[in-house]
Amino acid sequence: MRLEAKARSGFAQSVASRRRFQIGIAFSAFVLIGANDAGLGILLPSISAHYGISTGTAGLLFPASALGYLSAALGSGLLLERLGRRDLFVLGAAIFSTGATLVFTMPPFPLLLLSLLCIGFGVAILDAGLNAYIAGLPSSTGLLNYLHAFYGIGALLGPVIASAVLALAWAWNVTYLIWTGAGLLALASFGVVFERRGSPQAASGGGAGEGNVLMSALQSRVVWICAIFLLVYVGTEVSLGSWSYSLLTKERHQVSLIAGWMVSGYWLGLTVGRLVLGRVADRIGSQRLIIGCLGGVIAGVLLVWVAPAGVVAACGLWLAGFSLGPIFPTTIAVISRLVSPRLQQSAIGFAASLGSMGAAVFPWLAGNLVQRIGLWSLLPYAAVLALVMLAFWALLRRVAGPRFAANT
Repeated sequence: MRLEAKARSGFAQSVASRRRFQIGIAFSAFVLIGANDAGLGILLPSISAHYGISTGTAGLLFPASALGYLSAALGSGLLLERLGRRDLFVLGAAIFSTGATLVFTMPPFPLLLLSLLCIGFGVAILDAGLNAYIAGLPSSTGLLNYLHAFYGIGALLGPVIASAVLALAWAWNVTYLIWTGAGLLALASFGVVFERRGSPQAASGGGAGEGNVLMSALQSRVVWICAIFLLVYVGTEVSLGSWSYSLLTKERHQVSLIAGWMVSGYWLGLTVGRLVLGRVADRIGSQRLIIGCLGGVIAGVLLVWVAPAGVVAACGLWLAGFSLGPIFPTTIAVISRLVSPRLQQSAIGFAASLGSMGAAVFPWLAGNLVQRIGLWSLLPYAAVLALVMLAFWALLRRVAGPRFAANT
């Protein structure tokens, strides 16, 4: 009996140790994703100069990456059923590394667009897959917030690494050699530490749903409500981050350096909010956390609105970022609890991909408002978007019914 108990204890410790390694690799992969996303903007002038193209033409790199992300995110659930978790992650890291290697070779511009599409495809597989994996673990809301906090750390490091490459008088493509090395390290780590496991379909015995996991996810009203909620969320986050500098310098006549630090404080607040409030959700529940965070966003925007400049406005921006931070990962955790395990990958992939479109749509709308009304309109615009999110959260609660209260 004692030997059997020791064997069980040893097995449990082995599983726990392996899981800690898996979580650590997931966090590290999100640092790479964040660094890749944020580093491209620093390299754009160098890329434009190398290819002799305008800034507008160089801007095509962003929709190329987004197209790759969208196509992979929508199909990630089907890939998971056919490949299993480990092979899915290895595939995502391999495609990312291939795309980064192609960029490093500085191919003709059309092939450069194809390379960015590959990078976006690989990022989407890792993004949706790792979100779904973490969402299936105990205390998933806190872990998901930590996961996305590591994305924020990567987003802070990416511009630093890219700027250092340029400051050392190295060619801009050296940055992608660094991304390639990190991607290959992630690939090896996924292959060694993650077990393949059977697909969700195999675990459930297959059946009539075979091959229709994406369509099944898209038939869920809960998935659509969460996806639109994230669409508005990402739009709010990026609109505030993109237009705040212009508001502070042109409308409030703030010194450029101070305004830059204030906007950096906004993004830092986003990361800190995920680190600090992640565990709070496990104690008070996701629905209370989301409502409190949306209230914090509105309060932060109002502080910036009433304060022409200075410390109050900086605190308002930080509060808005701090409050926005936990919303995305907490919503991912809610999705994972409201759909069946078999649909999690497709549901999360679809919601994340639709959410990413908010980064294009809502800042563009904000730009039109700024042009027609003035930069001051950014603040009521952000407040209205927060109220729209609050309305969709209430709708989700009504549609999900008892499941919402029981699982969030």
